[in-house]
Amino acid sequence: MAARLVAQIMQLYLCRTRVPDLPNWFPSAQLKISYLRMCTSSHNDSTGTIQKPENTVLLNNLTVLGVDIMMARRRQPGVLRKVITNEEGVAEFLRSKGANRGTIASIISRYPRAITRSFCHLEERWQIWRSIFNTDSEIVSVIERSPESYFRSSDNGNLEKNIKFLCSLGLTSKDLHRILTTAPRTFSNSLELNKQMVKLLRNLGVSLGDKDPDAFVKRIITKNAYILIRSTKRIKTNVDFFTEALKPSNSDLIKLLQGHGAEVLDLSSDYMKRNFKNVSEQLQLLGCTAEEVKKFFLDYPPAFYASFEKLSNKIDLLLESDINIKQLLKKPRILEFSANNLKNRIEELERVGYDFKKYGVTILDSSRRRFEAKLEKLNEEG
Repeated sequence: MAARLVAQIMQLYLCRTRVPDLPNWFPSAQLKISYLRMCTSSHNDSTGTIQKPENTVLLNNLTVLGVDIMMARRRQPGVLRKVITNEEGVAEFLRSKGANRGTIASIISRYPRAITRSFCHLEERWQIWRSIFNTDSEIVSVIERSPESYFRSSDNGNLEKNIKFLCSLGLTSKDLHRILTTAPRTFSNSLELNKQMVKLLRNLGVSLGDKDPDAFVKRIITKNAYILIRSTKRIKTNVDFFTEALKPSNSDLIKLLQGHGAEVLDLSSDYMKRNFKNVSEQLQLLGCTAEEVKKFFLDYPPAFYASFEKLSNKIDLLLESDINIKQLLKKPRILEFSANNLKNRIEELERVGYDFKKYGVTILDSSRRRFEAKLEKLNEEG
């Protein structure tokens, strides 16, 4: 009786679902049910993944505008399937602001979602940006470099709130101009996200005993415009790394974070750890103590992110020119010059008989004009 009931159910199921015939050799009703489940699941999945076709009228319009369709398809394929878009309006808007055909095509190719924005939204956003920038051409330049920064968010109210919030930190129009030019995504962040980063930095200043936490925050942001587009987790991880690796006093850490250390605060901690290990090992092989290594990094934070190979080559170049490692530790900034530049300066100094052991290496750490003036004076004395 039970077997007959199962057979009837199976027959009814087969009539109501479009699935392949079951093989006669299936051994049991339970396996047949499993097979049916697999087939119907596959059937439903295949129908569920059917996507709307691309809008051919839209594709033609974009082609006329010079847009790279393949790039747009890779970046944001869903946009090409939309029925209602504003590609011609966006192109005309950008054209009215001074963008040429190539710039417009490049912007839409790299950020297709731009064509979903209305003229009113774009004009309103433009006027907000113009409160920071002096000319339309400056804005066009930023958008060409980072289309996402202008077109990503449709919330103009959030943009205005971010500007007001950043101004409340003491940032000037010049500071905002720099941030919007170098890290425009800062203004696309939600206000809450920016507040979280500021809170982290302010709490850090308080924990280190800084007397003016708000000024501490401002100095870090003005030193590193990218800080607000990084995660709070990354910044905290890097501060912890500085603390563990360098073991600085609170005052030294404040000085580091408000100075050149702020410039590396947003970088990958794994990359910095690798550089720290490699540079430390090289300096120790050259006779530096652990304390001297730490001081080197405190005085010259770019060592955390500079190419180790290039940094190592410059150190070798200086040592080969009778400059000892202790002199380098006192003036690590000379490593900011390219190896070519250092080599040329050393050769020019050697021609006039300059003695690095006697006069030091400060001359290498000077502007081109000051270096040439000093070289001319040495020539006259020689």
